[in-house]
Amino acid sequence: MNKRKVAIIGSGNIGTDLMIKILRNAQNLEMAAMVGIDPASDGLARAARLGVATTDEGVEGLTRLDVFKDIDFVFDATSAGAHVKNDAFLRSVKPSIRLIDLTPAAIGPYCVPVVNLEQNLARNNVNMVTCGGQATIPMVAAVSRVAKVHYAEIIASIASKSAGPGTRANIDEFTETTSKAIEAIGGAAKGKAIIIMNPAEPPLMMRDTVFVLSESVDPACVEASIEEMVAAVQDYVPGYRLKQKVQFDEVRDLNIPGHGCFSGLKTSIFLEVEGAAHYLPSYAGNLDIMTSAALATAERMALAMGALA
Repeated sequence: MNKRKVAIIGSGNIGTDLMIKILRNAQNLEMAAMVGIDPASDGLARAARLGVATTDEGVEGLTRLDVFKDIDFVFDATSAGAHVKNDAFLRSVKPSIRLIDLTPAAIGPYCVPVVNLEQNLARNNVNMVTCGGQATIPMVAAVSRVAKVHYAEIIASIASKSAGPGTRANIDEFTETTSKAIEAIGGAAKGKAIIIMNPAEPPLMMRDTVFVLSESVDPACVEASIEEMVAAVQDYVPGYRLKQKVQFDEVRDLNIPGHGCFSGLKTSIFLEVEGAAHYLPSYAGNLDIMTSAALATAERMALAMGALA
């Protein structure tokens, strides 16, 4: 099968790491263009050295590149506000183009590959939620497929050095988007998300804590479901792992501020995400899981689209 050509908007850390992943590992995709707004960015310079077409004139510059007519997928690694404008502009020029949104804009449906990618293969815009969502929603979904989940709370702790301007500008969108996705695709009746930027030196790897309150069920069934889901995520994020064994507690009349009292099984899951260090340092698992999930999504979509004419 001929590979589908792709462009990346955003020549920062996430966009550059994604470009290298595509160049090294993509089976169904071909890196065609890198788009930025800073002519001095390392991402644009690196793309040019690797033979990728570049523009520092933003999304409008992309449409002026000769290769644009052949591009099927665009990854947007900018910001939530920029993505809204990018989607509208590209849709007006090429309605059939597929956008993989790595911002919290959530114009399209939330997508976590191991949970709901198959239902979204024909969509023209899918949202990769957030780094915390990609890491933790599979765990909430793993519990919800064996027991009704009343409440799920996630705490994503990332190294401050791995949080670039886009991440810092989107903190509010991070919490809102992740919380909604915990409910919409994780299966929780109520979700809550918290992000912590850890300034420790040397920088620590991404750590995620997931608390799930569900109806009472055999903990062995929950643990088996979680371990199966971890293995599925590891297919595209090898550094994704349980930090320790899953913990279980039977709770009665537990008060969740703003959400009332619950009784049932409390499941505590502790995760660590080590990056592949393709471009970013290994501690930046929060960025690596986003680029890995986005690549896995586009690869599967390209496969579903079939051979090029």
